[in-house]
Amino acid sequence: MDKKSLSEADIRTQFITPAIVGAGGAKWDLATQVREEVTFTKGRVIVRGRTVRRGEAKKADYLLYYRPNIPLAVVEAKDNNHAVGAGMPQALDYAETLDVPFAYSSNGDAFLEHDRTVTGGTVTREIPLDQFPSPAELWTRYCRAKGLSAAQEAVARQDYYDDASGKAPRYYQRAAVNRTVEAIARGENRILLVMATGTGKTYAAFQIIWRLWKAGVKKRILFLVDRNILADQTRTNDFKPFGQAMTKITNRTVDKSFEIYLSLYQAVTGPEEDMNIYRQFSRDFFDLVVVDECHRGSAAEDAAWRQVLEYFSTATQIGLTATPRETRDVSNIEYFGEPLYSYSLRQGIADGFLAPYKVVRVALDKDVDGWRPTVGQADRYGRPIEDREYNITDYDRNLVLEKRTAAVAARVTQFLTETDRFSKTIIFCEDIEHAERMRQAMVNANPDLAAANSRYVMRITGDSDEGKAQLDNFIDPESVFPVVATTSRLLGTGVDAQTCRLIVLDKSIKSMTEFKQIIGRGTRINEDYNKLYFTIIDFRRATTLFADPGFDGDPVQIYDPPPEGPMEPPEPPPGDGTNEPPEGPTLVDPPPPPPPRIKYYVDDVPVKVVMERVQYLGEDGRLITESIRDHSRKAVRQTFRSLDEFLTAWNDAERKQAVLEELAARGVFLDELAEQVGSDYDAFDLVCHVAFDQPPLTRRQRAAKVRKRDVFASYGAEARAVMEALLQKYADAGIASVESLEILKVDPLSTLGTPLEIVALFGGKPGYVAAVRELKAALYTAAA
Repeated sequence: MDKKSLSEADIRTQFITPAIVGAGGAKWDLATQVREEVTFTKGRVIVRGRTVRRGEAKKADYLLYYRPNIPLAVVEAKDNNHAVGAGMPQALDYAETLDVPFAYSSNGDAFLEHDRTVTGGTVTREIPLDQFPSPAELWTRYCRAKGLSAAQEAVARQDYYDDASGKAPRYYQRAAVNRTVEAIARGENRILLVMATGTGKTYAAFQIIWRLWKAGVKKRILFLVDRNILADQTRTNDFKPFGQAMTKITNRTVDKSFEIYLSLYQAVTGPEEDMNIYRQFSRDFFDLVVVDECHRGSAAEDAAWRQVLEYFSTATQIGLTATPRETRDVSNIEYFGEPLYSYSLRQGIADGFLAPYKVVRVALDKDVDGWRPTVGQADRYGRPIEDREYNITDYDRNLVLEKRTAAVAARVTQFLTETDRFSKTIIFCEDIEHAERMRQAMVNANPDLAAANSRYVMRITGDSDEGKAQLDNFIDPESVFPVVATTSRLLGTGVDAQTCRLIVLDKSIKSMTEFKQIIGRGTRINEDYNKLYFTIIDFRRATTLFADPGFDGDPVQIYDPPPEGPMEPPEPPPGDGTNEPPEGPTLVDPPPPPPPRIKYYVDDVPVKVVMERVQYLGEDGRLITESIRDHSRKAVRQTFRSLDEFLTAWNDAERKQAVLEELAARGVFLDELAEQVGSDYDAFDLVCHVAFDQPPLTRRQRAAKVRKRDVFASYGAEARAVMEALLQKYADAGIASVESLEILKVDPLSTLGTPLEIVALFGGKPGYVAAVRELKAALYTAAA
């Protein structure tokens, strides 16, 4: 057998898998411990204008488990034309992502091992195929490196809950759970887990609690939340397996016969001492307290929630949050310590578990230039307006320019009209009064839909019973109405609007925590409803927080529309008890405090959109400040150092589209270049012209040159007709259409026969593919 002639799949089947399993299956169990071609991400959602597709998901050749959901090793395979260690860079990358201690690479001759637990001595070594370590050996090495005693090791390998439905934790949930269980087994008592909104913190918390509970190291657990709906959802969904061992604290009564307790903070605390019913439990009653959304105040030293944590100070405490708070007054890290595990918004978008988004920045003239009243000018109610210059921080707080509100509503309506007028939309306003005026402005901007259904636009704020009653309908993907929700602090509740496609910012936002919470309203993906990304329209320059080092999830595109131009961005580059104490309104819209100064209302100041600037994100996640043309030239030359190198790659490529996709992935904006240079040019010519200063040919010019050379003379009449039709399709739409077999189903080719009949004219599929290859060669001969 010539090993060099074998494919990677053959090498795996004949050499690597047998070596892992061992003689007679004595090492790794192929059914329960070895998984091949393990896809562990979904593939980033890539947005190109209105076209959305998934990027390539990450896939490990082998993932080896000591027990279910306790992975120990990643193995990357290469064919025998590669060195033994050729797959190690990828193996190490995957091992780091998956939080796996051992990485291996093999070409079928031997294994190269990298021990990620080693901090001194031999880290990497080559081992023969027949000496691949067993599960017990790797687990022992891992436990020794971590310093786990026998009792601690037993906790660390405690099984996950498995309902036999096939549901399994995602890789980052598993990493968070395993790290936490292991840390608690070692005796750590303050743990902070940071996981972006929409990534399943509660499910991870359930698995942590389940494993510690089943291992017998934590027997009575308190799970604290700040909203009743979260407690109820947790009880009936993720925590359901706890069954009769679980209770929810209601009616300010305490029953000490349960093991798992769910509670609102508000249900066990209060301003009066007799309301602090948590003191009915002894200080050592709970040995584990899990704090959901701990950024909302539990880490503030004077917060009531903090009192609960300090009362149960002997218990292990786990803080869960999407946005840890670090301010002068509030610090999650000061209380819990540095995060044990973090899964950011940026990573969730990159993995394809969270929705990316576009940003449309709108600048209004009065926002840019400010506004100053004339001498003696009075507002709508005859009150003299304080003489000073007002700016964007004043509007709708100290000064109301009614025409500004109308301008915002008109611009939002324009965007919805250009995309989908029934896209679920949240408009964030300065306060409740502003939210009501915005509701009225949106009704006036959409009189037809508002007349057809009064719930088309709703104000959903803490003081509006009618609005709050519609919250469930707004977040229900199956409910059409309400479509537009105006609010001031809807974000404060963690409302899960799965199909929210548009978020409008017409409030000043300075807090990174608040900004991330707003972004989190739209980051959940719902593929059943084709919700894969969303858009943010920013009227208040809030999205300057994208440049803050504390922000961790960059937008797909940032767009500043022209004053009279379209709102939709252009093509972007190739992210219960009835007697329970009231939990507060479902939406945390606190009653407005007494205003520090009069709010003036001015009706007759015109407001218009100004400025035009378009910015895109490069592949590194940073905004590109240079021109699209200059940036694309640089990106091409970083991939292909010379024209000859590009031509060689182009001519060698079986699919020309693959070369273009690679360039797009590296930040070459082909669609935008076509808009600037000319839409009649082939992508090949755009690249040669912009990057290497070659004179471009239009697609029709290239097609004409092929016809002049009579390239199809050797084919029969019917086959020549097919080739001529393909050439015309190239002239009309470009090379991508010619390379797809789907083109045979489209006029005029469909009039020449069925796809099978057309392929038969060339003697079968191989002959047809060869003919298309000849056509492509003819199109680009002159360039070569």
